[in-house]
Amino acid sequence: MHAAIGKTQTITDRLDPARAVAMHATLGLPGPAPGSDDPLPLFWHHIYFWDPQPPANLGRDTHPKTGIGLIPELGLPQRMWAGGALDFHAPLRIGASAEKTTTVESVTEKTGRSGRLGFVTLRHDIRQNGVLCVIERQDIVYRDPPNLHAATAPHMARTDEAEARSASFDTTLLFRYSALTFNGHRIHYDLDYCQRVEGYRGLVVHGPLLAQLLIGLADEKIGGLSTFQFRATSALMHDEVAEICAGQDGALWVRGPDGRQCMIASAS
Repeated sequence: MHAAIGKTQTITDRLDPARAVAMHATLGLPGPAPGSDDPLPLFWHHIYFWDPQPPANLGRDTHPKTGIGLIPELGLPQRMWAGGALDFHAPLRIGASAEKTTTVESVTEKTGRSGRLGFVTLRHDIRQNGVLCVIERQDIVYRDPPNLHAATAPHMARTDEAEARSASFDTTLLFRYSALTFNGHRIHYDLDYCQRVEGYRGLVVHGPLLAQLLIGLADEKIGGLSTFQFRATSALMHDEVAEICAGQDGALWVRGPDGRQCMIASAS
């Protein structure tokens, strides 16, 4: 068993109403923003529980270095949020304090076609007033530097959706979402770094931002969600228009402008 498994960290934060107002504006949602004592919209807990690190603790991608916190050093520099699963047990209330305890649940290493891969799963338990409100499992993948000349055929997305909504992502949206989630990862704002170091054509749209749009669509259609799972399958660039899709069978997915599948999800 890896030595990091079982390590924990707890962060307490007041769910500031001003930050929820900023998120509402960032997503361009209609109507009044939620305020103090309102239920926090699903998945918005990502704009809270910051863990700021000084510059000395940041890696080349300006994300916190591995090996100094919960995430072990695996010798794999490229980080990707691969997906996650959430259980919603009770609403979080805006304006009140909440506590997030993060536990390293698993660490595994494999070798694939693209080289070495490291898989880390974190479990986040979020409580408010002693009540467990949200359980989230976050899957993170670490990998070797990419072969900038390699090309792989993307998996194509379904085209049998019952509903599809267009979504655009400009640099302002990526900046504001990064700021609200205190995510300094350079793939979301440094185009030269994206192209020269990580091998992306453009700025990368945050996986959690795509998941936020899918969970919003699911909540509209189903309401009262108790579970949500998502998996990223292909990066979406900031200059691409995506389709946020829902199927008759309850499936959810994000389709890129070339038809490729960028994310799949399910909710209940």
